[in-house]
Amino acid sequence: MADFFDALNEKHVEMIGKQPIFFVATSAEDARINISPKGYDAFRILSPKQVAYLDLGGSGNETHAHLAADGRITIMFCNFQQPALILRIYGRGRAVLPQDAEWEELASQFTLLPGTRQIFVIDVESVQTSCGWGVPFMELQEERATLAKAHAQADPREWEKKHAARTSSIDGLPTRQTDRYIAGAAAD
Repeated sequence: MADFFDALNEKHVEMIGKQPIFFVATSAEDARINISPKGYDAFRILSPKQVAYLDLGGSGNETHAHLAADGRITIMFCNFQQPALILRIYGRGRAVLPQDAEWEELASQFTLLPGTRQIFVIDVESVQTSCGWGVPFMELQEERATLAKAHAQADPREWEKKHAARTSSIDGLPTRQTDRYIAGAAAD
């Protein structure tokens, strides 16, 4: 049985804080549905009605394109331990890039990682919890350092050149590009 809430409560915040992975789903009219897993220490609860997550450059920029076109976003957390629980945050999101006025204040909420491209801010419209009884027990062994390490080792000029050429999603929706390379802390 699913329960709906207007905002995140203390139990939701506690559950989210224990999860090493979350999933992000977005789409726009006539575009593919995009679902992305996210790791690292990249999620922040800004208030009961607003959350954000750090986004690193990867294979594409679908979330950015979809949010610019449509705004709808769902974030899902699964508790792979006890108690069994799935938590979804439904909302409307937007990208904040390093050149945006609110970047510095927002970025101070995170430890920037090599390859940081943007931060997505989500205004929470509703929160849903459900049983999660079909989710297996799993344990985190360790984070993969590969993505952060690859960004840390990248030549900033080449990184900027590569990402400057990525001006649209796989479905042709436009994206805004970051104006700077974020080296962040060195990856292990």
